Amino acid sequence: MPRKPARSTLEEVPLDHSGLVRGDVGVFNRQLMHLLEASQQGYALFDGEDRLRFANAAFRKALDVPHDEFPSWLELMRNGYRNSTGTAIETTDFELWLRSAKTRRGKLPFRTIETSLNDGRWILTTETTLPGGWMLCVVTDVSELGVELRDLRQERDRALKSALSDELTGLGNRRYVMDSLNQMLGPNKAQALAVTIIDIDHFKAVNDRFGHACGDMVLKDFAARLSAAACRDDLVGRIGGEEFLLVLSGSRMLGVQAVMQGLLSSLAQASPLGDMPDFRYSCSAGIAFANPGESASDVLRRADTALYEAKNTGRNRFVIYEAVS
Repeated sequence: MPRKPARSTLEEVPLDHSGLVRGDVGVFNRQLMHLLEASQQGYALFDGEDRLRFANAAFRKALDVPHDEFPSWLELMRNGYRNSTGTAIETTDFELWLRSAKTRRGKLPFRTIETSLNDGRWILTTETTLPGGWMLCVVTDVSELGVELRDLRQERDRALKSALSDELTGLGNRRYVMDSLNQMLGPNKAQALAVTIIDIDHFKAVNDRFGHACGDMVLKDFAARLSAAACRDDLVGRIGGEEFLLVLSGSRMLGVQAVMQGLLSSLAQASPLGDMPDFRYSCSAGIAFANPGESASDVLRRADTALYEAKNTGRNRFVIYEAVS
């Protein structure tokens, strides 16, 4: 019986939807894992909660991550700063630096970052983020890049960070969050969003009674608690004075009430003024859900209406616009 001619090109081989030869998926996965482990570039996968799910040997060596540990990105940064390993972080206020970095992390489908490591190497990191929040990080050693060019790029990155971050709290500034919100909303866009404007209650009285230095301590404490309540995909920033913005998207928006209740509960235990342990403060918030095609200014106007309702009905609470009478 004559033998069938062998397939000579990949185009003649049955492929599955991913372009793999049918039946070879297991072989492909094994070889891919071997190649990733052998690569001198660092590869890592973070899930939607920003926890490390995979990292090859090069990535773990660069960031000083033990082979059997899978920390969150926040834990990764904290461990590195505490042990002077991994990313070299030059700051006098680490938590402020961390909030600022968290504000920008995972907000774009793709971005590149150049940083130095504590071991003296200079690395280029690329971040590719899917809509569901999963992120691929690729770390490349670019230490051979000229020092002058490296310093110029680092200065550019610092200037960009400064332009988009609130200096006091480390959160995104008004320009950053408003530009981001305008990109999410508008004609022909139907992204599901919960937009929340938050205002610290009686903040002027704090400044008048205790001074602006104490007022700044309250702002920084609030920013830390708001940042802790936010996930990587959430948009959070300070939009002016004692006013902040929190935007939850997708399935996260369904939990906005739980997020705000958790924030209010956290503030009930807050004591940001060390010399006055009995001092407490609260906040009020207005929530509005974006309608398809709605502009940022329209949904902000409704959130602001709900905020005023929260203030007029006793403060230390949140009001959803649809519930305003």
